[in-house]
Amino acid sequence: MSGAGTSRIEGKIALITGAASGIGLATSQMMAAQGGSIILTDINNETGEAAAKAINSCGGSATFKNHDVTSENDWLSVINYAETLHGRIDILVNNAGVGTMGSIEETTLDQWRAIHSVNSEGPFLGCKYGLTLMKKNRTGGSIINVSSVAGIIGAPNLAAYCSSKASVRLLTKSVALHCARKGYGIRCNSVHPSYTNTPMVDEMVESHRSPERYKSALESASPMGRLGDVDDIAASILYLASDDAKFTTGSEIVVDGGLTAT
Repeated sequence: MSGAGTSRIEGKIALITGAASGIGLATSQMMAAQGGSIILTDINNETGEAAAKAINSCGGSATFKNHDVTSENDWLSVINYAETLHGRIDILVNNAGVGTMGSIEETTLDQWRAIHSVNSEGPFLGCKYGLTLMKKNRTGGSIINVSSVAGIIGAPNLAAYCSSKASVRLLTKSVALHCARKGYGIRCNSVHPSYTNTPMVDEMVESHRSPERYKSALESASPMGRLGDVDDIAASILYLASDDAKFTTGSEIVVDGGLTAT
């Protein structure tokens, strides 16, 4: 776990989706280490419960709740759970996501809908229902939507994924402007990682016809010559969640080792 400074979100309540592994887990651990109380949500009960238990055993504060981000009823249940447990949320990280490789010719309608359901509709529901609780805060709050560099630049074999992550990018800006004009004091920003060492990327690599060559290509695509680490992304999310970013809204932080600079 890394991150500049200590107690950067001391006393704040954070709700993080897709928190049982990858970027969501790293973010939960880092925020707990920085003084936050964390609600981890995921569809994987076993790893989610274990993640919350591990945070608590290290002196942090965490609970876990099963959560399908594509379900409107689940979102209502999770928001009610957060209000009952803590009375509020200060930070919402819409991180849960899926990725399936496929060009426009290869992608089926069912695949398209499944990817958009998680990656696009999930953050939509999160922002919509997260705001119902967060806007009650006198001190406002911070929403961070995890998009991707694939929401900024295209990839020929990720048609549905690119589309879903691009929608998150512009949803973020719309939510940011809405909250600013309403005077809620709630900021909304997006984070755009490139390929990162996560179970989702591992799965994509393993499903490729030449896994070793494909992983090497992903690494060399970055001018820095490596995949991202989950803590690289978590640190950017932590910044946006903290008061260090109190004048930052509607922005996008790209964490890609220089990939989009080429």
